[in-house]
Amino acid sequence: MIASCATQEKEPHTKPVKNIILFVGDGMGPAYLKAYRMMIDDPATSEVETTVFDSIFVGSLRTDPQGFSGEITDSSASAKALATGKKAINGQVTDSAASATAFATGSKTINGALSVDGQNKPIPTVLEKAKHQGKSTGMVVTSQIYHATPAAFVAHELNRDNYTEIANQYFDNQYLGRPYVDVLLGGGRKYFARKSRNIAKEFEQIGYDLVSSRDALINSNQPRVLGLFADIGMDKMLDRDDNTPSLAEMTQVAIAKLSNNPNGFFLLVEGSQIDWAGHENDIVGAMSEMADFEAAVVEGLNFAKTNSETQIIVTADHSTGGLSVGAAINGHDYYQWNSQVVKSFKITPNKMVQLAQVSGNLLAEFEKATDIKLSSEDKKKLKEAPIKDYYQSLKIVTDLINRLSYTGWTTQGHTGVDVNLYAYGPASAELVGNWDNTKLAEFMFSLLQR
Repeated sequence: MIASCATQEKEPHTKPVKNIILFVGDGMGPAYLKAYRMMIDDPATSEVETTVFDSIFVGSLRTDPQGFSGEITDSSASAKALATGKKAINGQVTDSAASATAFATGSKTINGALSVDGQNKPIPTVLEKAKHQGKSTGMVVTSQIYHATPAAFVAHELNRDNYTEIANQYFDNQYLGRPYVDVLLGGGRKYFARKSRNIAKEFEQIGYDLVSSRDALINSNQPRVLGLFADIGMDKMLDRDDNTPSLAEMTQVAIAKLSNNPNGFFLLVEGSQIDWAGHENDIVGAMSEMADFEAAVVEGLNFAKTNSETQIIVTADHSTGGLSVGAAINGHDYYQWNSQVVKSFKITPNKMVQLAQVSGNLLAEFEKATDIKLSSEDKKKLKEAPIKDYYQSLKIVTDLINRLSYTGWTTQGHTGVDVNLYAYGPASAELVGNWDNTKLAEFMFSLLQR
């Protein structure tokens, strides 16, 4: 009875909401929040310090995609199967495309599909609806801007891997003669500045400020801006140089520009590479991206606390990697997690391996990155790592860090667990409970209609 009551529909909030900011921590399952809380804990105090997320917790989301009979597979395989007429795929564990489609449209779709139905017909999105109402719109990510989560809000495509067509739609899908997104920040030069078509230049030609550095972004004085800060995904927070903006800085700029519209705005902010680190079972990268994401959420909350017509929503599309805080190492179950090991690293394992491929010495790069004392056996593994094989070398490094920190993983893919839901703003009470992930779109559409 208690569980039933927790998911009852709440009475709609009567006060209008002018601005909506949706934060998505891609891959950020519940264990990531627990690990991050332990990361920021001050060992000098008796209590574990809380995160910004903890103060606005309201519930959880179920993440199931639309299912089909057949074998279970990953990401876009089910969309490809539908396109080719071959065996349909069972989607029991969602990918980012299906989950983002649920957030963006309120409809279920198969893994790999972006805001299209079973007949490959476009489904209207929250971002498009906001634009039709005269609001400004923005998307801020650390992946390439045409990656699955942002793409679901502005593109309609059966196969999330069709980056050429998705990138084209960012410019070609228009309303009243302009692209749907006013502020677009992240990585992705590769498909936005192709030999066959320079979409970035097309944006610039219609008045968008085209920027590629932190200083240029911060000093931008145009109402519309396209920021491309990497060929594909941006560097993780721990590895960024001063020329690259943080997710928080991009969020701050986006809010400043979008909030000039008296009709309000819709903004999507994604901590994209929490997921990428999870796929690589990289706890250092994951915690780096959690810090980057939390700082961006703080920017949104700071704005909402001065603007009572702003609704903040924070969640994840799924969990990645099956992260566990505590693990079985060499057949022994450890009831602990050593955050000090994770915090000791100055760069991520990705960067470490990249540097080793230049210097030829993975052990030296590891020892520069941390003050952890290694056993002779661990030193031998790093010294003998096949440096030319990037992914094998990366696995050697991440396995070592996981063992030393007692970090566990069950997969390099996604898992089907429920994800946490957080909210701040005038209508937050309506999200209290456990919901299907389509609830977010239903909620945001309802805000736009009030």
